[in-house]
Formats: sequence, structure tokens, C-alpha cells
Amino acid sequence: MVYSARRSARRYMPFTYKTMIPYLLLVLLTDAVIGSISYSMLTDSRTEMAETSIRTSMKQASANIRYKMDEIQRMSDTLFGSVPFQRALQEDGDPLDVYLTMTDEIIPALKAPLQLFGNDIRLMLYTPNPDLNAVSGDNLELPIKNSDYYILPLAGIEDADWFDELENEDRDNGWLQIDTDRKLGNISHFRRLVSYSDYKTGIGYIRITASLEDLFGGLEAFPIAEGFTVSMLDSSAGQTLFRKGPQQEPEEGSGSVSYLTLSERIPGTDLLIETKVPRRYLTRDAGRLQQAIVLVCALSFAVMACIGFLVARLSGRKISRILSTVRSFQKGRLEKRLHFSGSDEFVQIADAFNAMAASIDELLRSVYRQGVQTKQAELEALQAQINPHFLYNTLSTISSLANLGEIGKVTEMVHGLSRFYRLTLNRGSVQITVERELEQIEAYLDIQRVKYAEAFRVHFDIEPGIEQATIIKLVLQPFVENIFKHAWFGERISILITGRREDDLIVLQVIDDGIGMKPGTLRELTEPREASGDEDGHGSSGGYGVKNVDERIKLKYGQPYGVVIGSVYGGGTTVRLTFPADLPEPGAAEKDPRGENERGSS
Repeated sequence: MVYSARRSARRYMPFTYKTMIPYLLLVLLTDAVIGSISYSMLTDSRTEMAETSIRTSMKQASANIRYKMDEIQRMSDTLFGSVPFQRALQEDGDPLDVYLTMTDEIIPALKAPLQLFGNDIRLMLYTPNPDLNAVSGDNLELPIKNSDYYILPLAGIEDADWFDELENEDRDNGWLQIDTDRKLGNISHFRRLVSYSDYKTGIGYIRITASLEDLFGGLEAFPIAEGFTVSMLDSSAGQTLFRKGPQQEPEEGSGSVSYLTLSERIPGTDLLIETKVPRRYLTRDAGRLQQAIVLVCALSFAVMACIGFLVARLSGRKISRILSTVRSFQKGRLEKRLHFSGSDEFVQIADAFNAMAASIDELLRSVYRQGVQTKQAELEALQAQINPHFLYNTLSTISSLANLGEIGKVTEMVHGLSRFYRLTLNRGSVQITVERELEQIEAYLDIQRVKYAEAFRVHFDIEPGIEQATIIKLVLQPFVENIFKHAWFGERISILITGRREDDLIVLQVIDDGIGMKPGTLRELTEPREASGDEDGHGSSGGYGVKNVDERIKLKYGQPYGVVIGSVYGGGTTVRLTFPADLPEPGAAEKDPRGENERGSS
């Protein structure tokens, strides 16, 4: 019982909620995997789109540069192939003629390309002819602000290191950075002019300088503020001609910033455009994408969790009904049944449970009927053992009186015995009211008065209201009989029979002022039957009748009820009999554990 109570007190987690744990873990894992894959794919897609956009801008920049370089190349080709221009460069003699030649031929030839080109450039003519007048434009140490032309003496650059390097390398008609070009971010097309007469004699040099930023057509397509670095490299010389971006040259993976390096070659040249893109730029939307994906995954998890809890709750209700019905069975409510609609496993469980419950119900009915019959048979057997015992004692007394010729007393005893047994039969019922049990004692005492006359006194103290309470019959007579057989010591004896209701008990007591019992005798009287006397009802100290009554009370009402004896040797004996107070009316049918009536056998 303690174990069962502890199990009932334990708190259980519903099975459907336990199944939710792996389900939610699976949903969480799935959301995490899908979210991770989605984030990776979206990031790769955005990176690819950004890279494609940057490559497109680089191709556009390469095309712009190639177009403008071709335009400058055409300027150079025009001047290189113009015979009047070459003849004018070789003009000498009269200063006036030289001046007119310059204003009519040389200067117009230099100014015309400047007006047609879309960007600001510097067109410089270096001539070895000392008769030509020098024309100085803007300061060559400053960035190009406007298109301008220059006529400069060749002697001014012959001692320059860059010029000697070009002469030694025999480089001509090409693009390079010379003089202040690197500092100002410019690039120059440098070409040697030769005489039309033999195409060998040098008559000067043409230098067309343009801003590399202008050649790019602007750097709006390259967000320098985002950390981009745009460079133009000369792959043949391994030099960086132009760079726009951070002050320090960025390196792949340098510091805490990593870069994606993209390059695009300018067709027909050894020049290429290189762009270093910070990877943080490529993943600049990753934070927002991550937040959106986390939000979507969290929403998905919440929805799936709600659906899971809804399904678990619906299933849990069915399981709770099954558990409630099982607990009702545990408490003895065997009429409970399960009913589910549908065709799932719960319906199969309900059908199996109902079939099992019907079988158990029928089995309990059968066992109960057999138990009632067995119990009734045992009560009747014990009762049958009491009757012959009393009859034997009474007939022995009648025989003694007849031998003495006491015919009147014999007649009174026979009448008393007849009345006693009429009350004992009680129409075949084992139960009797307290009132009828007391009448039975009166009949017994009438028999004893024939034998003992007025040598004993009997007093009754019965609480009003308990007379109709039902008890089993023949529970007082054996104890009153024992008083006459064993307790009487001296000339007279007094007997007190009481009846009270104590809470939910009916308590009857038989008290005498006889000799009482020694502890050993009392212990022998209250020991189990097989430990005392012989089995035919003639054990010492009248123990058989006491045990018989106690066994019948316990058999009928249970272990809490029965007989308790207290005795003091030389001071009398008290016998206390307890019965449940809420007893059915005499003759009423007993009820089985399920509440259905079963008629006891008579």
C-alpha cells in the first residue's frame, strides 16, 4: 500500500510531451541546417552578383581606356605622318618665316587634336630646331586642369634620366610614365618624329600626356570609400602606374581585412587593371540576410512547435482518457469503458481494453459470488459448532434433573431451551438485531435460573437507539455460559451486559465479578485455535466458544472488529465485542464490490 501511494504521489511527464523533445530537436536541427545552407547560398549569390558587377565595371573601364588610348594614338599617327608638319619642324632661316610657319602649320596641328579629344590632355613637342620659338603652357609640375600644348627644346630633356633610359632601351611609340607622370597620376604616349625624306633622321619627339583617372572615365563605379583599391599595372615592367584607394598597398589577407583581387587586361597593351575588393563589401548585406534567415527559422520553429504541441495535446487527451479509465479500474469502478472514433491505434486499444474489462468484470462477479457463498458456508459451519456445544451442556443438565425427579424444572428447562433455539434459528439468517440477541440471552438465563435459582444477578445497560443495529447471532451467549462454567466462585455472582455506540462502532460488553483468569489462562484463551485444547470444542477454560465468536465476527466484518478480553485474577472479567455501526437492516441482501445486489444463501 505504501509503494502504491508513493507511485500515485509521483509526478509523471506525459508521454506525448516526451515525444515532443526529439521532435523539437529535429525541427531545430532542420531549421539550423536549412538556415545555414540558405545563408551560405544567399551570401555566395550576393558575392557573385557583386563580383560580376565589379568585373563589368572593370571591362567598361578597360574599354574606355582602350578607346581613349586609341584616340591619342591617332593624334600621334596624324602628326607623325603629316608632311607639312614635318617640313615646318625643319624650317630655319629668317625668323619671320619661321614664326609664320609656326603659326600656320605647327600650332594649328597641335591645337586641332586638343579640341577634338574629350578630356584634358597635354600635347608636348620636343624639337631639336633652335630656330623654333618655345611655347610654354601650364606648369608641368601641377595636375592637368585644362588641355594645352607645349613647344619645348629637345635640349631641355636630353640630360634627363628617363630620356636616356628610353634612348638606351630604344623604346618608341609606346605608353609609359616619365618625368612627373608618376607623381601626378598621369601616363604619356611618347613617340620619335623622323624626317619624311629618309624616315631615319630625327626631327623631334611628341609626348601626349593624359590623367589616368580621366582615362578610367571616372571611378564612380568603384566605391573607393568602401575600401576598394583600383590600380593600373605595367605587366612588362612590373610597375604600378596608378593606384586609387587606401594609403597603404593592400595585401590579400593582410591584417583583419581580406580582399578579393580581380584583374582585367587592356587589349593590345601590357597594361592591366587590378581591383582589390574588401570581402566585407561583398558580404555587407550578410548581417541583414542572417537576421532575416534567423527570424524566418525562428518563426518556422515556433509554427512547427505549435503544430507539434497541438498534435501532442490531441493525442494526449486520448492517452489521458485511457489513463483515467485505468485509474478508475484501480479504484474499483469496473463499469468504465473506452470509446474512440476513427480507425487508428487508439480505437484498437479501446476495443482490447473494453474486452479485457468485460472479462475482469465477469471474473470478479464470479469470484465475489463464490466468496459470498464460501463466507456464508464458513459462518454457518461455525454457528453449527456453537449450537451442538450449548445443546450438549443443556441436555446434560436436564438429564441430571430428571434423575433427581425434578420434573417441574425439567419442564421449565425444556420450554426455555425451545424458546432459545427458536430465537437462534432466526428464520435462517445469520444476522440478528441487538434486541433479539438480548432476548436470546434472556432465554438462556431463564434456563440457568431453573438450575441456579436466585444465586446470580444480571443487569442490562443498553443505550437507547442501538436496539435495531444488526450483528451476527450467538455472540453473547458463549461468554455468559463461560461465566457460569468458569468464573463463578462463591455463593453468588453478578453479571452486567452493556451496549453503546462509540463513533462508528457498536460495542457490547459482558462483565462479571467472578474469580477472573490468570495471565497464562487469558493468553491461552486468546491464542489461535490450533494452539489451545483439542479440536472438538472441549478445550480448557471454555476457550473454544471465545475463539469461535471472534472468528465469526472477523470473518463477517473484517480484522478491525472482534473480541477483546480483559481479566484480573480474583477481580472479574470484561469481554468487549465490537461491530461496525453502519450495518444493513436484518434480512437485507448484501452488496458486491460493484454495487450490484447478490442474495446470500440462507
